[in-house]
Amino acid sequence: MAKNKKINLQELTEEEKIKYEIAAELGLLDRVMADGWKSLSAKETGRIGGLMTRRKRQAERAEEQQQ
Repeated sequence: MAKNKKINLQELTEEEKIKYEIAAELGLLDRVMADGWKSLSAKETGRIGGLMTRRKRQAERAEEQQQ
């Protein structure tokens, strides 16, 4: 069952934008857009979550270094 819900990139939080960016980088965005996040395996969602955490930590470190 395909979901035709349109994603408005202007209304996404920073965290959601990162999530979609990572899904695109991993080649999963088409599946997410067609069938939703539930169509991904636990391994795929774990990979996205891990990369999100890594990016958040990198951003925090960069912010600390600027201060």
